[in-house]
Amino acid sequence: MSFGFLGIQFGFALQNANVSRIFETLGANVEDIPILWIAAPVTGLIIQPIIGHMSDNTWGKLGRRRPYFLIGAILASLALFIMPNSPALWVAAGMLWIMDASINVSMEPFRAFVGDMLPSEQRTSGFAMQSFFIGTGAVIASALPYMMTNWFGIANTAPEGMVPPSVKFSFYIGAAIFFLAVLWTIIRTKEYSPEELESFRENEEARLSQEHEADEILPYNRFLKRSIVWLVLGAVFTWLVYFYSLEAELYILGMGLLVFGIVQIITGLLVKNGHNKNGFVVVINDLDKMPKTMKELAVVQFFSWFALFAMWIYTTAAVTSHVYGTEDTTSELFNQGANWVGVMFAVYNGFAAIVAFLLPVLAKYTNRKITHLIALVLGGIGLISIFFIHDPNWLILSMVGVGIAWASILAMPYAILTGSLPQHKMGTYMGIFNFFIVIPQILAASLLGFFVKSIAGGEAIYALVLGGASMIVAGLLTLMVDDVDDPNRKKD
Repeated sequence: MSFGFLGIQFGFALQNANVSRIFETLGANVEDIPILWIAAPVTGLIIQPIIGHMSDNTWGKLGRRRPYFLIGAILASLALFIMPNSPALWVAAGMLWIMDASINVSMEPFRAFVGDMLPSEQRTSGFAMQSFFIGTGAVIASALPYMMTNWFGIANTAPEGMVPPSVKFSFYIGAAIFFLAVLWTIIRTKEYSPEELESFRENEEARLSQEHEADEILPYNRFLKRSIVWLVLGAVFTWLVYFYSLEAELYILGMGLLVFGIVQIITGLLVKNGHNKNGFVVVINDLDKMPKTMKELAVVQFFSWFALFAMWIYTTAAVTSHVYGTEDTTSELFNQGANWVGVMFAVYNGFAAIVAFLLPVLAKYTNRKITHLIALVLGGIGLISIFFIHDPNWLILSMVGVGIAWASILAMPYAILTGSLPQHKMGTYMGIFNFFIVIPQILAASLLGFFVKSIAGGEAIYALVLGGASMIVAGLLTLMVDDVDDPNRKKD
């Protein structure tokens, strides 16, 4: 069921560990990297709720979720072949957009797939198994450029403006593995039909009441009134950026607020005209009606993924400058540092794969919230510790803490979330939950460039310190989440 995540994470790991390197190679300045990464979270913000809603309402020969696994795998594999051959920076930025969209098409239904197929008491183990395959795939993918150079003698440098062959071959291998791993899950699994899922449900009266409440559409005037708030906030923020001549990236945040205000207006007008079953209306309406547990988890996710995005886009710049002492992208020393970042990412993913099996055990003896708290605090400490390290070998220890946090981030929030969701909206709400993964990434892309350039004196290492603090905050906020489906509570 989860084997396809091995391939999906090959794509994500190659993207996370190498795209900043490709951008810098093609001429991007370090403070411009966050804005170039904006494609990834914006794509997820749009694609995942759409795919979630569509998969909730799909049933055919391949089932409900598997058609989307297949389409995404084909497109993502093609994108992985093209990405390292981008002739210019703008092409690479556009290719990131296409690649991320394709990966999201495959990835989003996998979360709902586990929620569909497993009962409550098995979901912690189910999502932990996803963490294992994610970690395993990412270990190999993150280390591929290092292995290409040190094991197979493939060149690790290239003329200015060219991506090294070691990176290119890594992307080609990743494309093949992505497709084959997802294809294995498609062939080897059988989905429960909507009728079978219906027969598994218990407490019919309570379920029907929950579904009726979940399906109710809010009054149109509520959307229209809220639109005014978002439009005013967006206009004021955009004006402040213009008036004080702040960094251009901050316009992204202002425009985001304005766009959400417009979305509220469109939703209100559609509801007023009786288009209540429109997929657009359903997603925005369900966003407003999120279960209490989901709202609490959303805040935890926000701070967790802000930290992760800071790590993904700034670790290469931070390690090469702070530890290796160079910013020359054509130098052997820079590329050694960039390759070592791939090893670091392989370590945290590898440790996540191991820890994935321990998380259900720890959750059994404590609970899922305490498990997530411990993991996030250790991850935050790991990120902050990079500031104090100057020997590259010791960076591996920092990644151990990050690996523990990563394993938990991939499992615990989803295990807690699925028990609070209406079964017939599992895909839609999983897509909406992704908002609180991508919104902090958009915020990071808007603010981190400004932070590094104007506050941190151009030193990328401080972005990692900020990320570590954000992750610790996320851990503490976990204590406020109401885990309504906690197996330990049921036993009591």
